[in-house]
Amino acid sequence: MKPYIICHMMASIDGRIDCDMTERIGGNEYYKALEQLACDSDLSGRITAAMHIALPEPFHTDNPKQANQSSFYKATEAKGYSIVLDSKGKLKWPGNNIDGKPMLVIASEQVAQTYLDTLCRQNISWITTGKEKVDLTQAVNIAAPFVRLIILQRED
Repeated sequence: MKPYIICHMMASIDGRIDCDMTERIGGNEYYKALEQLACDSDLSGRITAAMHIALPEPFHTDNPKQANQSSFYKATEAKGYSIVLDSKGKLKWPGNNIDGKPMLVIASEQVAQTYLDTLCRQNISWITTGKEKVDLTQAVNIAAPFVRLIILQRED
């Protein structure tokens, strides 16, 4: 059984990514609707996560050996997850949860193995799939046994 995926997004007319847009337009309609959806898991892209969640300095490694395979690591059993797409493994994390939900990072197979090893040490779940970029269909198939409902959250 695949999870239900709800896309709850806000987009700018010019298409630029601007994660502070919700604060400038006034009102809390976006967040009220998000709260009413009451989804088990949420998903953010790399830019949103970099602005609101990740540490300011990027992840660096001296060992660029790539994962080169579709795989996953489930660090924590939970009702829901805070899912972040980080295709190349560029973000560093201050902890292993976001707003009380354990993290799940989805990356491509080009991600450095040392990035995945770091996530394991931090007790952060991860999925790698897709040769050059994340294969979202396959990521959903891999996540399906442990993720029931996802809200795709994007503020751009």
